[in-house]
Formats: sequence, structure tokens, C-alpha cells
Amino acid sequence: MKKLGIAIIGTGGISHFHLEGYLAEKDRCNVVALCDLYEDKCLTLANDYKLDLSLITITKNYKTLLSRNDIDVVSICLPPTLHCEVTSAFLLAGKDVLCEKPMAASLEEADVMLQAEKKSGKILGIISQNRFRESAWKVKKMLDQGVFGKVLMSRANSMWYRGNSYYDLWWRGTWNHEGGGCTLNHSVHQIDMLNWFMGMPTSTISIMTNLTHTNSEVEDTSLSILRYPQGVGEINVSLNDMNEKQDIFFQCEKAEVSVPWEIHCMKSKNNGFPIADLESEKKFQEIYDSLDGVDGKEGHPAEIRNFLNAVQGKDTLVVTSIDGKNALELIYAIYKSSSEKREVLIPLDKNDVFYKKETMFKVVPRFFEKTKSIENADGNITVGNMDEDK
Repeated sequence: MKKLGIAIIGTGGISHFHLEGYLAEKDRCNVVALCDLYEDKCLTLANDYKLDLSLITITKNYKTLLSRNDIDVVSICLPPTLHCEVTSAFLLAGKDVLCEKPMAASLEEADVMLQAEKKSGKILGIISQNRFRESAWKVKKMLDQGVFGKVLMSRANSMWYRGNSYYDLWWRGTWNHEGGGCTLNHSVHQIDMLNWFMGMPTSTISIMTNLTHTNSEVEDTSLSILRYPQGVGEINVSLNDMNEKQDIFFQCEKAEVSVPWEIHCMKSKNNGFPIADLESEKKFQEIYDSLDGVDGKEGHPAEIRNFLNAVQGKDTLVVTSIDGKNALELIYAIYKSSSEKREVLIPLDKNDVFYKKETMFKVVPRFFEKTKSIENADGNITVGNMDEDK
């Protein structure tokens, strides 16, 4: 079988994880092009992984790659407000595309990308690498099988720490270029997973603010309460947490279970007070241990493997473009609820001001004025992984 030609668009910090994923699949793909406005970043990425520069095109203009017959798959590792334009262009040029989270900077842009995917007949995958973790994989199976009974309440904690200098980079901390703050760009991991586990909520009531990041227009904290047809949920997001603990809890009829994996069971004494149910905990632990986990490496490499399998017709895509839009649907409902200070129904209507970024950006709060802006920054980033070792 012919090897797939890979192009990576945007060679900042996150591109390293994409490149590592493709290099792990070198028996069926070759990286043939790197693109970035700063070509020195392309060179640094290539040199870091000892790529043969004689076999790779380096360019600052992605449009020069659209007609290349040797490019089959494209990874989009750009700021969110560029995802729609570049992803749609490559799809319509006949390339399969794997786009970094968040999928887009508005629901309207997400729909444009969905239309391009449908028109082209190609595959659009969205990065949500935390689905490809051992504990997430197994808990999803157990919830789907009803092992714990009905889910009564869920809670997602998206706790991160970023210093003020994080927002010095020119596109960060602005509604126009980043599309939002930590609710969009950090908690999208947990929000996608919560949707994966629970399905979409019917409404949210939310608040957001910026507590410490004074060089940023956007929020650094948000709290949301969700309604489901038969339960409630909660999403907590921060860029000020010095433990950076990211987890998801499910209060179920028979147990409390979490990702990373923990299991706790109680039973009622005659007076209604609880006592530990160690027998049930042991039973659930045995079920958990018996399940197959992620095949091979976790995170980006596992998702890239699944994406390539889908491209080659060997597997079903786990994180689809619809999943990417569903995460945005909840995020922009959170922004709407926070801005309008009321409960908001999901999904949003296409006539809603929060459907388009141009109308949304007119009504969202700007917490601080961005006064410092640098063109380039250290590419090193931290990728949350919700691992047991976190």
C-alpha cells in the first residue's frame, strides 16, 4: 500500500505531538511538508526529530501545498481563528484533515468545516487526545454497559496554571484571535469527554471572570451547572490552580467513579448513614481490570493511529467533526449564559448572536486590555493528560 504523505500546518509546541504520532506510524506515512509563518520554527521542528530536510518542503504559505498530489493527510496546528479557513481549504483540495482543538472559533465556522467535509467526501478528525487514555477508555465502556447504574451527577474539573507571560504571545488573550479563554482553549478537553460520557446537556447556567491575568481580554475562570434529561452536571475551569488536577467524576446509583480511575461504594445502615461497601468496590475493580484498554500508546499517538486507520478504511473514527462541534456548542452556551447572566438552552439557534464570532465579540466582556504583545514565544507547552500519574 502506498504510504500517506503528511503535511503539518503550524509548527509551534503542539506540532511536536503530531509529528511524534506520525513518526510512530512511519511504516505507512511520510512527513513531506511543514508550514509556518516563521520558517525557522519548521527548521527547528525538523532538526529536533532529525528529519531529512532534502525530502521535506518548508513553506510559510499553506496555499502552495493545496495542489500537491503527494500530500494525503494534513494536521492543522494553528491558532483557533485560523482553523476554519485552512481546514476547509485542504478538505476541498481533497486532503483528509486532523485539526487541533478547539475545532473552530465559532459555531458558524464549525458548520462551514462540516460542509467542506461533506462536499469533499474526505475525513475531518478533531484532536481530543484524552479520550485515548486507559482509564477514560475503560470507564466509558462501563458507563455504556450500565455497570454503575444511572448517572445522577457528573463533575468535570479543568484545573490549569498559566502565568501572566502566557498571554504575551500576540494571538493569546484576545477574543478576535483566540476566540475565548480557558473555557474554550483548555477545558475543551474535559468538555468533549463529558459529552462523550454523558451526551449533550439541555441547558447551562454559568459565570466567568478573569481573576489574575491582566494582559488578557478573556476569562481565566468559569463555573457551570448543567441540566441533563435525567441528571445534573458541573464544569469547573481555572488557569490559577497550582495543582493542575484534571478529572471527571460520576455519581451513579451504585458507585462514585472517576477518571483517572477511582471507585468508591457505600451502602446504607439502618439509620440511613453510610458504611463502606468493599465487596462492591472489589467487584467493580475486577470488571475494570478485565477490560481492554487503549491499543498501544496513549494520547496523540493513539488518536493519530485511529485517524490514519479511518483514512485507510480500517477503523471507525473515534473523535469526529460532529464531536468537535458539540464541544463548541456547550462552550458557547457557557459564554452566552455568563455574558447574559441567565440559564441558556442547548443547542443555540443559528440566529443567536453567539453563533457567529462577529456578533458574539460585540457582547462578550473584555476583562482587561491587552497591552503587551510579542510575535513569537518559546514553543514548549504543557499538554494535560488526566493520567493516573498526574
